[in-house]
Amino acid sequence: MGHPVYGSTSSPQPLARGSGQWLLVAAGDPDTADLLTTTLELAGYRTGAAGGGAEVARRLVAQRFDLVVMDAELPGMDDLAQGRFKPAYRPPVLLLAACESLARLVPEIGAGERDYVTKPFRIAEVLARVKVLLRDAGDGGRRGGRLDHADLALDDSTCRARRGGRALDLTPAEYRLLRHLLVNAHKVLSKEQISRYVWGEFRGDNAIEQLVSRLRRKVDPGGPALIHTRRGFGYWLGESPEDA
Repeated sequence: MGHPVYGSTSSPQPLARGSGQWLLVAAGDPDTADLLTTTLELAGYRTGAAGGGAEVARRLVAQRFDLVVMDAELPGMDDLAQGRFKPAYRPPVLLLAACESLARLVPEIGAGERDYVTKPFRIAEVLARVKVLLRDAGDGGRRGGRLDHADLALDDSTCRARRGGRALDLTPAEYRLLRHLLVNAHKVLSKEQISRYVWGEFRGDNAIEQLVSRLRRKVDPGGPALIHTRRGFGYWLGESPEDA
């Protein structure tokens, strides 16, 4: 493979753990596949493996997996993009990608929750994103559906958001932030809570302030502000009292 993938399993926080869910690891490079399957099994998941697109299709038809961890450079990706297989359950997908883009995700596999981790990846971040995807997939039937607040709507089936009649051009990180704010509407979320949801780790150096600022510029122009700061505490989404 063209990108190193080995990362440290050390983390200042306990690593996220599973409870026996089935994960399909799709990676053409044997070292990558071994690293992921071994780590995921040690973290409490059960795993299956596939080395190419056609094998992924066969495994999903034959068995129900709760999530797919897929390398963006998996051989036979065209087989998936053009395939007509019909698995009984379409699991969420975590893509291991060389750049911040959802464009190469395979919609035929993941019709609902989709996410990515950039390469070279860190094991702690992979485990954190897996946990979030599994949690969201079982979150009150929201998977593949819509989240709405006032004139703001987010559609998990297409990973797109709109405010009124205006489409919002969001990056993956902005999409995750907006989703987290919508699910927790009117609840103040700390910078650490937001950071761990968006990136699977806490990031300082004003990373959250910059992300929130970019999202505000896309969501709030032309209408009452929906994203607010509670100084010293964090951020929340909803109508301000003066706009109610």
